[in-house]
Amino acid sequence: MELSRRALLGTTAAVATAAATGATTPARAQGKPVIKIGVLNDASGPYRDTGGKSSFICTQQAVEEFASHLNGYTVEVIYGDHQNKPDVGAGLARQWYDRDGVDMILDVPTSSVALAVAGVAKEKNKCHVNIGAATADLTGKACAPSIVHWSYDTYMLAKSTGGATVKAGGDTWFFITADYAFGQQLQRDTTSFVTAAHGKVLGAAPYPFPSTTDFSSFLLQAQGSGAKVLGLCNAGGDTVNSIKQAKEFGLEMKIAAMLMFITDVNALGLETAQGLRLTESFYWDLNDGTRAFTNRVKPKTPDNWPNMIHAGCYASTLHFLKAINKIGPTAAKAAGSNIVDAMKSIPTEDDCFGKGSIRQDGLALFPSYLFEVKKPSESKGKWDYYKTVVTTPAAEAWRPLSEGGCYFIKS
Repeated sequence: MELSRRALLGTTAAVATAAATGATTPARAQGKPVIKIGVLNDASGPYRDTGGKSSFICTQQAVEEFASHLNGYTVEVIYGDHQNKPDVGAGLARQWYDRDGVDMILDVPTSSVALAVAGVAKEKNKCHVNIGAATADLTGKACAPSIVHWSYDTYMLAKSTGGATVKAGGDTWFFITADYAFGQQLQRDTTSFVTAAHGKVLGAAPYPFPSTTDFSSFLLQAQGSGAKVLGLCNAGGDTVNSIKQAKEFGLEMKIAAMLMFITDVNALGLETAQGLRLTESFYWDLNDGTRAFTNRVKPKTPDNWPNMIHAGCYASTLHFLKAINKIGPTAAKAAGSNIVDAMKSIPTEDDCFGKGSIRQDGLALFPSYLFEVKKPSESKGKWDYYKTVVTTPAAEAWRPLSEGGCYFIKS
């Protein structure tokens, strides 16, 4: 499903809608309760490819596939752009929950925006399933009984990519860091794994987000530090620009892209990206299930194949609808915590992540995969970009429950 220009640029209201009814008549004409999902992300900025309209498409794909199982209700999906601004995100969340009857806000990349939306969800006891933000605080000090965090977080990324890089000899680091909640926490989490492995951090260069496109001065600082590893604590277009400029400068450092997606690799091209190591919890060519899902959605988004954010929007929407079926739409609309309690009580299973679970603090648990980007000669075609280096089981990939600091977890 392609979105209109207005859908991509709208900022203060839901600007695209779609409905699944299991029938040909309009949803509201049937007189059934309507469960509404709001996909909120960056539609026009540095995260537009890592999330953007593809998150909406994958959410709608899940709704369409589940349509025949809807138990006495219909589903609508709406879409909005938070512009990477916490005040815009929080304002939309309040409008969607209070006025527009949204029952779940989904995706919400940019950790500062995610934390603002999570605060609204906690205040109003409404369901928020975060996919696109990395901050592990969503299941830690910013947790709530109505919040779920899916696909990845800063702890998982730091442990997988950071830990493997140190083991491979990268024991001195310099960070280039997006100076907001996500980048700051990713740098802290990666630093903890580097120092635990007896490595050292020699310096860091924070930069203003999202207004920075020229990384030359930060790259010069990194080069002058003498560190072996350049840790990029950024994402999306910033990661792509950082790597491109590092290659243009001939930077002689190992690059550790702490949050990178297959969509970024596609933007860079294999000639530039080859040899990079990165962590995702989903890859389209991982198994029969991931290939089947990708084949279903790629005709709708042929130039932007799914990454772990898009897969997370699909998988979590399926699981959300299973929970609605379990408790019914009346209980779902009464409290977001009712929905999340049901989501936690049901094992997760889908084509993207296989079998998994949602922990008591709201963290969805799946294996993580450390990938290495193929050389051009190793790739069989476009989007054939990864080879698996290490698989970390779900039981080992994530921060232990006892270390998160979530207020409602009972020891």
